[in-house]
Amino acid sequence: MTNTATLNFNDKSYELPVVTGSENEQAIDIQKLRADSELITLDSGYKNTGATTSEITFLDGEKGILRYRGYPIEQLAEKSSFIEVAYLLIYGELPKKAQLEKFQNDITRHTLIHEDMKRFYEAYPAKAHPMGVVASITCSLSTFYPESQQPNRSAEEIELTIVRLLAKFSTIAAWAYKNSVGHPVMYPKNSLHYVENFLHMMFGMPTENFDADPVIVNALDKLLILHADHEQNCSTSTVRMVGSSQANLYASISAGICALWGPLHGGANQAVIEMLEQIKNDGGDVQKFINKAKDKNDPFRLMGFGHRVYKNFDPRASIIKDACDQMLNKLGVSDPMLDIAKQLEEAALNDPYFVERKLYPNVDFYSGIIYRAMGIPTEMFTVMFALGRLPGWIAQWKEMLGNKEPISRPRQIYTGHTQRNYQNIADR
Repeated sequence: MTNTATLNFNDKSYELPVVTGSENEQAIDIQKLRADSELITLDSGYKNTGATTSEITFLDGEKGILRYRGYPIEQLAEKSSFIEVAYLLIYGELPKKAQLEKFQNDITRHTLIHEDMKRFYEAYPAKAHPMGVVASITCSLSTFYPESQQPNRSAEEIELTIVRLLAKFSTIAAWAYKNSVGHPVMYPKNSLHYVENFLHMMFGMPTENFDADPVIVNALDKLLILHADHEQNCSTSTVRMVGSSQANLYASISAGICALWGPLHGGANQAVIEMLEQIKNDGGDVQKFINKAKDKNDPFRLMGFGHRVYKNFDPRASIIKDACDQMLNKLGVSDPMLDIAKQLEEAALNDPYFVERKLYPNVDFYSGIIYRAMGIPTEMFTVMFALGRLPGWIAQWKEMLGNKEPISRPRQIYTGHTQRNYQNIADR
């Protein structure tokens, strides 16, 4: 028998189905409530609203669990690669050897972007933020591949669009960085794997040979895996909402990039570095800022600690912390900002105030440190986040399309003026 919930209102009862997910999550299905009554639900920010069902990512913030397609994030970060995880998210299963080789080869063959796009980069102001550049260039891909805009696209056309975007996005991102520092762009190398190729395009120069350090490659590969998907967050929901209008993949992902750009979403790791700079410029007294964070009357907050979803330790944080430690030890980076970060981490992990409130360092804390140690500028941090999140966005868009979900159309409760009559300007 199907479970139901009963809503009583104005002497009427409404029976609403209860949907149970594969991990025993339960939701009250209110889709037919509007048809049977004049009621709608109000949930500001959709904090307790399930906009869809999904088979992609399971997240339990209370227990600190994150799984892609059922696979624990800890296992994927240890044993998999970013491209393999991308395949898993988009197609639902881990690839067999031949499937993975074909997927990697297909991506390698499509990494070049049209030469005319170089003119776009040249037209941006010198101080253009890389996220704005990446968002607009991504959207403009649809003008170079007009077949992607057709609502009746074939399965083959959709697959080609997915591969093209996965392949070209790393080039788009790397060229945005090169443009921001006034360096010549580096073309992709088909002989390199995905992460190595991206680092080559980021840091290589035409007159020099560039070989990425394996420790950096490993750390970045893990970080991209950890960012690959995170359930129905702001940017992912944006991708699905834009895609529900039958907008093409490039436009949908561009919208997700813009949503990620916000400091309350993808900009958190940038905020960590800005906080460390603040502490350094003040003299580097970590304990002073620990005390400020504990003072409820002080507006200062520790960035990169705690998480709005995870009420326990962020499972991604412990994984990337190990990679971060290995990378810093291997590179022997000397940076007072990184020293402050380590002191801050140690102080917070041993302070009862933070321990009792479970304000542990999260993935944003360590990712900012890693990016800085790699030499990636602060303004590129959110672009790096987008590079990692791309497979999840694509998977969510593809799932939405396959489910034939209706166009998103949230409701509202109107709180403005009731009807009033127009007055001529002389009578106002």
